[in-house]
Amino acid sequence: MIVYILTGCTDTGVDSHTVTADEYLIRIADRITTVNDFNKSLEILKTAYPHNSLRNNDSLKDIQLRLLNQMIEEMILLERAEELNIGISDTEVEKAVADIKADYDGAVFEHTLLEYAIPYSSWEKGLKTRLLMEKVVTRELGEQIDITPEDIIKYYKEHYLDTGNATDLDEESDEINDDTYKMIVKQLRREKTEQAYNSWITKLQKKYLVEINMKQWRRMLKIK
Repeated sequence: MIVYILTGCTDTGVDSHTVTADEYLIRIADRITTVNDFNKSLEILKTAYPHNSLRNNDSLKDIQLRLLNQMIEEMILLERAEELNIGISDTEVEKAVADIKADYDGAVFEHTLLEYAIPYSSWEKGLKTRLLMEKVVTRELGEQIDITPEDIIKYYKEHYLDTGNATDLDEESDEINDDTYKMIVKQLRREKTEQAYNSWITKLQKKYLVEINMKQWRRMLKIK
């Protein structure tokens, strides 16, 4: 759950007309991520790494590059969401917030945000972004995944029969009971979506013009 808190806290929806040429780091259409956005997210992300590793310049550059790629990916998915007219309602956000908080005792959730210096409003906005991205992936990939009876039987044999955990058969018909069946379908859909994701996002990246401010990027990497 800590990972969920640390990710998606950046505003990648700034209007390009309000940002000067040198302030932007990434631009896709009218969507902008500024140098300040990047640095804020980097400081949060660095808290998840051992302090010693951050003293290594190559390790820090690797973290910066991964964050840059992550932000580009997020912006592309947000552009796709806008193109497909996909949105997230307040009700969906409220439910997600309640589900996350349910995993914490008392004020632990709020204390965790304070520990990582994340304003609640930023975290909630990041959560909404993450939910929107997930909805795009579900629409584009998850709903298109074909789960065959053979897939289900194979998964059941590998994860239940082979482990001796064959207690989920219907006693009367020797068929997989409904709850286990639904769980297997959900897991297979998730796995197949993850397998298809890389090739799909690569094709989607070619659809949009991604501009990186190389002057700022080189300065941030301390490259002369």
